[in-house]
Amino acid sequence: MTLKEQALKLHKEAQGKISIECKVPVNTKEDLSLAYSPGVAEPCMEIYHDYDKIYDYTAKGNLVAVVTNGTAVLGLGDIGAGAGLPVMEGKGILFKSFAGVDAFPICLNTKDPEEIIRTVKLMEPTFGGVNLEDIGAPDCFYIEEKLKEICDIPVFHDDQHGTAIVCAAAT
Repeated sequence: MTLKEQALKLHKEAQGKISIECKVPVNTKEDLSLAYSPGVAEPCMEIYHDYDKIYDYTAKGNLVAVVTNGTAVLGLGDIGAGAGLPVMEGKGILFKSFAGVDAFPICLNTKDPEEIIRTVKLMEPTFGGVNLEDIGAPDCFYIEEKLKEICDIPVFHDDQHGTAIVCAAAT
């Protein structure tokens, strides 16, 4: 079997490479009452009164958005957001396997930098960080700069900073 055939088989059989798993048991009515309603109201109110507690009571601190618009995917070029999803899932595997960080692919069907910036900013309450991935230049630099100005979470431009880190590590 060729590499192409193996890769297609893997992706098709698994229907992607990532999934969401429960971190708490939900086996009984009591479990559900604690994890969801009515128990979920307690951490909600704690966060409402002290927003920094979002990191104590949610996955936010270990959840990264891997954001692309698919305009500069690997060596494939502008293949679009949907066609870039397997790469973003792969990036999620790297985050989880090597750093224990949960990464969620966000593939945006737009080439408008302002729309990407607005969308990422709107998702900020969910994520503890943003990994910009495979967004074509020069838009990637503009998007990174603006997001760093307006977001209160780290923004990492993988194609720029990731390459620099690997090069520095190799020396």
